[in-house]
Amino acid sequence: QVQLVESGGGSVQAGGSLRLSCTASVYTFSSGCMAWFRHAPGKEREGVARMAIPGTIRYADSVKGRFSISKDNAKNTLYLQMDNLKPEDSAMYYCAAEPAGGRCYLWPLEAGTFHYWGQGTQVTVSS
Repeated sequence: QVQLVESGGGSVQAGGSLRLSCTASVYTFSSGCMAWFRHAPGKEREGVARMAIPGTIRYADSVKGRFSISKDNAKNTLYLQMDNLKPEDSAMYYCAAEPAGGRCYLWPLEAGTFHYWGQGTQVTVSS
């Protein structure tokens, strides 16, 4: 059973940076997709960034040029570097994994295509 544990959320002022981490057990990032989603109150869950293995990295238009997804295979950890944060980036951020691939390669991301989810980490950006 794949388990995902996020960390790194917090409160920052606009223009600041945070780096989210997602450590996986069992899953070794060797296939399928890893992604970050976010969910703000009153809004739909949004796919923020996806890393397909093998394949491409994709970002939502709202975060392009500011967010960067990466992974450290040795640590079984996925990262989301978030720079120049804006108040509208405030949300609960979730790490998701789909080792089998399939529809997770589609864009925009569909949350239903990911089987495994972390518990979420809160990001709050003040103006």
